[in-house]
Amino acid sequence: MAAHELILGGQRSGKSRCAEARAVAWLAQPGQSALLLATALALDDEMRARIQRHQADRASHVPGLATLEVPLDLAGALREHSAPGRLVLIDCLTLWWTNLVMPVSGAALPSTEWADARESLCAALRGARGPVLLVSNEIGMGVSPMSPGARAFVDGLGWLHQSVAAVCTNVTMMVAGIEVPIKRGNA
Repeated sequence: MAAHELILGGQRSGKSRCAEARAVAWLAQPGQSALLLATALALDDEMRARIQRHQADRASHVPGLATLEVPLDLAGALREHSAPGRLVLIDCLTLWWTNLVMPVSGAALPSTEWADARESLCAALRGARGPVLLVSNEIGMGVSPMSPGARAFVDGLGWLHQSVAAVCTNVTMMVAGIEVPIKRGNA
């Protein structure tokens, strides 16, 4: 199995920048390629501007990183695009989970199918033929949300993180731009 890493942190903690630095190091090796599976949906002007800013930053920081927009079928895209010599960077699990369980438009994935979506992603991760970096927001460290739907979302994302972390060789927490190793080796 290839070495995978889950990079967690709050907003603006440096988690995407950390993943990009890992991709730069990967691409510096001869014959390697890298692909970003981007999960964000541009549903309003602010999000469109945010995505454009991320795209411009990545183009300057990580030349050679190809991008594929994958808001829903992340497991299928990982199975299709993982290959020896190719790093797959997934940014981010939080937005993917949001697209599935709290979409702005369309039907939400029924809560009875949340575990299946989580397991499908973990199965694709276990079967990946190259390394995978997964970026996600750690949102379960604050107060419990007021609404049942928000509590279910936070719980579901927490279960997703636990499942993905169990498959990953490394887990890193980003705090104020500083890497804090949580797990190293022994996936």
